[in-house]
Amino acid sequence: MSAPPCPVAIGAQIVANDARVQPPLGAIAKNLSQTADPFDPDRIDAAHHVLIAGPTASGKSALALHLATTQGGVVVNADALQVWSCWRVLSARPSEADEEAAPHALYGHVAPGADYSVGHWLRDVAGLLATGQRLIVVGGTGLYLSALTSGLAEIPQTPPELRTKATARVQHEGFGALLAELDPATAARIDRQNPLRVQRAWEVQAATGRGLAAWQDATPAPLLPLAACTPLLIETDRDLLAARIATRFGAMLGSGALEEVRAVLPFWNPTAPWAQAIGARDIVAYLRDEMSLTGATEAAVIATQQYAKRQRTWFRGRMRDWHKIMGA
Repeated sequence: MSAPPCPVAIGAQIVANDARVQPPLGAIAKNLSQTADPFDPDRIDAAHHVLIAGPTASGKSALALHLATTQGGVVVNADALQVWSCWRVLSARPSEADEEAAPHALYGHVAPGADYSVGHWLRDVAGLLATGQRLIVVGGTGLYLSALTSGLAEIPQTPPELRTKATARVQHEGFGALLAELDPATAARIDRQNPLRVQRAWEVQAATGRGLAAWQDATPAPLLPLAACTPLLIETDRDLLAARIATRFGAMLGSGALEEVRAVLPFWNPTAPWAQAIGARDIVAYLRDEMSLTGATEAAVIATQQYAKRQRTWFRGRMRDWHKIMGA
């Protein structure tokens, strides 16, 4: 049974905090009459690890920082784009002030072009767990959180030349060509709208002769099962979230996003994992005089809102046992 939602006052106002822009936490809501089984984040057992998920711009980082500063713990990134060193502003990473207020880990520690996957991330988290510290894992990358709580298939590395071949095929034939060659079980399970997931599945099948779904079905025990932590899922009104996203991207442009993208132009590779930061390719188009700044902004905001919609859909289907907290 899924946990009922509980309201948490995250605040509707968008603020710019150095490089990170998101709603302030505010006080935890005490009006619990809307649910028969309320969940109050302020009463979390400080000895337990915490997981915080939610769509982009919903206030995850603010809640994580609140828990870390009031209860103790290390804030651990679970966002696939916030690992890259080139994107502090554009990925909405915690600000330097936040990082001074509480310990943070796995933010901006990977250089563009380096090989970094969910398997690398899990090994990094395992190292943190081994220290005995309390972890507050926060992010919107569902694959990271699912692998952490449900386990990750031990899939062999695919050779670089196969990735080169896959990338060339995508450029000439499109992702549909790779998708059409996947085994039925894998094709039915993966996110067919995510080009990187499609290519990864094709590479695994081509390299091992075994579909990604078959590898996943042989998944070992999870590193941090839900029973061993407190999992929180922030849910936010769709229209309020859309407005936050639009305001946040405008604030990002004024906080250094243009400069961040300009810095990676010399080695820009639109198919690279690090280049998938939403808004990056739109700003690249603007900097190359292929699009107006207004057009780039509109495209980035729409793409972010669509991403938030996909996140909400993913969370609803796979995080039914997480405690729901309603963002105000």
